[in-house]
Amino acid sequence: MSTMILAAAAVLLSADFTQETVLFRRELHSTGSGPTICSCPQEYIEDLRSMGFKASRTHDWALINPGQRVCDYFHIFPLMHLDAKDPANYVFGPTDYLLKRTREEVGHDIFFRLGTSIEHSGNKVHFNALIPEDFDKVAETFAATVRHYNRGWADGFHWGIKYWEIWNEPNLKTAMWFLPGGDEAKDGDKEEQARRDAKRRDLFVKFFVTVLKRLKSEFPDIKVGGPAFCWWDEPYARALFDGCRAAGVEPDFLSWHRYSENPAEFLEQTEAARALCDEYGFKKCELIINEWHYFGRSDYDWEMLRSPDPEIVAKIWSGPRSHNGIDSSCFNLAVLSQFQTSKLDQAYYYGCKSTGAWGYMDEHKRKFKVFYGLQLFGRFANGYAKLCAATGLDPADESVVTVLAGKSADGRKQALLVSDYRVRTDCLVVDMKGVPADAKVTATVHDYTRDIAPADFTFENGRLTLRKPDCESAAFLIEFEPHAGAAGAATK
Repeated sequence: MSTMILAAAAVLLSADFTQETVLFRRELHSTGSGPTICSCPQEYIEDLRSMGFKASRTHDWALINPGQRVCDYFHIFPLMHLDAKDPANYVFGPTDYLLKRTREEVGHDIFFRLGTSIEHSGNKVHFNALIPEDFDKVAETFAATVRHYNRGWADGFHWGIKYWEIWNEPNLKTAMWFLPGGDEAKDGDKEEQARRDAKRRDLFVKFFVTVLKRLKSEFPDIKVGGPAFCWWDEPYARALFDGCRAAGVEPDFLSWHRYSENPAEFLEQTEAARALCDEYGFKKCELIINEWHYFGRSDYDWEMLRSPDPEIVAKIWSGPRSHNGIDSSCFNLAVLSQFQTSKLDQAYYYGCKSTGAWGYMDEHKRKFKVFYGLQLFGRFANGYAKLCAATGLDPADESVVTVLAGKSADGRKQALLVSDYRVRTDCLVVDMKGVPADAKVTATVHDYTRDIAPADFTFENGRLTLRKPDCESAAFLIEFEPHAGAAGAATK
């Protein structure tokens, strides 16, 4: 992969605080992370709060709460032969506790995934991700779950949880929507494989339509959709939409996942998804990427990510291009910035567990670079409600500089969030309008050698110059505040 090399030449950017564009959309900054029932210290609650997420998606939460009946439908309704309309047959307690912590202690909204956590048990042995035998009965248990949390059924709540997702990654073979006897054909038989793939897809379409119709019939006020495709899978999405249209129902949202090192892919897929929804007449169908994360596919693959080989471990977990290193962190900020002007309606950064490959720290509680980058974004999200005109550097060869300009709700404070993702320069220059000439300036840098530290900068005659100690990825949060008792003269 080639990388843009600018040799020390400054990258020119701009921001105009006299032109307000749109309100900051907090729903584009959410997460798959949440608190746990056990071993969840207050410091992790504070960490989650500091990153500024709006909502938490409940997928895979059963995996980080071992020994607890949490979120997955077979935990909530463990004996499928029992009466699905009898509240005595449900186990809501652990999930109640977990969601209550999420809402009250962390302050997140709930995005509830109906179905099962992923099951990495191979191609022959599955217990949880098997295709259900009775679609109608499973739909009834899903309806009971919505009723419990939104209408007080079975000693429940009136939380008004809006978004309910049907299943997760049905197009991921051997892990999420599993045929009895296995998803993969014996001896690589292509015709048999094609038949199995078609059967899995057709069964899921039927299941999706069954659940969608059942939930919307009782709860017209909620949003029901999915199916959280493992990747943007347009042929599968077309089959799903064909089934919905034939049944006379419309999903409220379409969701999918993306793991990448190219920020431009998120925008391209969103445009394709919007075009597909509109083609089918589903113009109100919202678009949600509810798992996304940096994945350095030019450096490693999924098997390497899990490898114990010391050389591979060193490559993936150290240096600027590491899985949760400075490239990963600045990639996150670039993607989050671009989301704000995209056609997406919601987005969820993946990670359900606080530690490990998809978390914010290692097993020794040492924070990854991605934590500090998301903290910077949280500061921007929490402080600057109005976005203003700004231009960055267009993507080239998976490199980009993004600029997010914002004002506080009262208009007094202004901020820039600048993310340099793999643009190999040591200087960024921002031409600005609308900043008081005597503004108090606070500049913070996040780079390969520093987590969050004071930045080296100058601000003269409306031009902000940001200097880097090297040519690696880096991000800056620059905040402007008028001096007390002085309005200041705005730069022109």
